[in-house]
Amino acid sequence: MKYKLLSKLEVKKVGIIKNRVVMSAMTRGFANNNHSCNSKILKYYENRAKNGVGLIITEGIIVHPSGDGYNNVPHLFTKEQMMGWKKIVQSIHQYETKIYAQLWHCGRISHSDYTNGFDVVSSTNKQASGTNRQNNKPYGIPRALKSDEMNKIYKMFNHSASLAMDAGFDGVEIHMGHGYLIDQFLDGNVNDRNDNYGGSIKNRIRFAVELLDSVIKKIGYERVMVRISPSRVMGDLYEWPDTLDMLKELLKEFNLSGLRQLDISCANSNYFETSGKVIRQIRNLWPHLLVGGASLTVEEAENEINSGYLDLVTWARAILANPDFVKLIENNLPIKPFNDKMRNTLI
Repeated sequence: MKYKLLSKLEVKKVGIIKNRVVMSAMTRGFANNNHSCNSKILKYYENRAKNGVGLIITEGIIVHPSGDGYNNVPHLFTKEQMMGWKKIVQSIHQYETKIYAQLWHCGRISHSDYTNGFDVVSSTNKQASGTNRQNNKPYGIPRALKSDEMNKIYKMFNHSASLAMDAGFDGVEIHMGHGYLIDQFLDGNVNDRNDNYGGSIKNRIRFAVELLDSVIKKIGYERVMVRISPSRVMGDLYEWPDTLDMLKELLKEFNLSGLRQLDISCANSNYFETSGKVIRQIRNLWPHLLVGGASLTVEEAENEINSGYLDLVTWARAILANPDFVKLIENNLPIKPFNDKMRNTLI
């Protein structure tokens, strides 16, 4: 069977993506003490590229030490960190695979153990519920960003995006999902502000839109993708309280900003109950590049592409478990299931 999933796709300025299989961002935690990449991380990504993945979206890369919230995750803030990523990008490009840097700020999904002496910040003063699995402590109590501090955050993303271009990345993905900083502004269940960045939908999306505008001005709209997760499973099904109205306004502003690449993420959730449902709501609102998947079978992915819902399909755990994922599809071979032990090593 000839899968459209394995066909090429051309993206303006990025070039030809050799197939529609995307390695989605996965937090791994194997960076060195300077939050730089090492040879193990290089081999990890290289194994996926040489085995045929069309596009790699890196694990989340922290844009500034104050935005960290995890053990041993990579940053993109210093020249040393950029040079570590540059080696990876050069290796990936040998195999004609494209690679995007996912830019990340944790916001209140953090703790002072990780923020290098800086405040834990958010859209709100409300502490995130639950226990931080990184240090087995409650999440830190955040300080709500003041309206005149927003530009400092935008500059963090701009600096990291510029370094990503210096490293040779084909593009960047701004992580606006999964409950992290930018999502903390978008989500009406979290954002309790009463200034220009809270309250109405127009105000709640302001932070995301202004940040996106600034990054696009810095590196060009062709190099920018955005990830959002309006519907996902967090214990139970979790959704923005006014999902469709939010999406209509947000996508209108994204389009005006020049954004042309959008990733609808559901993390480790059932696609059809979460992001697939959202994608069906927004496909007519968003005529540009649309990325999604995560939990699909190959046949389901093929149907989503043929039906016009998706242009590129993401897999995370399946590609973690199977570095040769694309070759398995090409040869109609079985895909090895993921197991939790695989989290503990880079293969």
